Amino acid sequence: MAAANIVRSAFSGLLRKSTSYRTPVVCRLSTVVAVQKLRTVQSIAKINYQVQNGVYARQYSSGAQAKPSPQEIQERVMKVCKAYDKLTNSKNAKLCVRNYSGGPPLTLDLIRKRVLLVLQLYDKVKPEKLTLESHFMTDLGLDSLDHVEVIMAMEDEFGFEIPDGDAERLVRPKDIVQYIADKEDIYE
Repeated sequence: MAAANIVRSAFSGLLRKSTSYRTPVVCRLSTVVAVQKLRTVQSIAKINYQVQNGVYARQYSSGAQAKPSPQEIQERVMKVCKAYDKLTNSKNAKLCVRNYSGGPPLTLDLIRKRVLLVLQLYDKVKPEKLTLESHFMTDLGLDSLDHVEVIMAMEDEFGFEIPDGDAERLVRPKDIVQYIADKEDIYE
């Protein structure tokens, strides 16, 4: 009888009166609640508690299972504790520490090396033609789209955005090095 009342209340909560229409309208939120209530009713219907010789037993579709004894519970707990101790006390366990801080201090030499490395890894740049003085368009043969990709790669490498107005003036690797040094306040 209680299950029938739960189902009845679930379906009555599913419908609400509409102010513009004379018929009940299904509310989406109440359908979610109804589905949850239906699953609760189904789970109650699956589990039947029966008392057998003073001991509660759950009866599932596969058959009855007796309540575990305190000795069985203690054995399970000890087994889990021993497994946990093995994991935490192993000699090969490494302590993981994550340090949040800035990267290594930048120098002009480090910036030069990183800029040249990014450019050498770019597939349209020939590493043998690349120097700090080489022009992207005339010496390396890059077009405007390639120039934008190079600037985006520099943004990714150094972790800050380069505005479009500034990016148009960065046409040589030495210009990029100087721009990054100015942004990061590095002077030597």
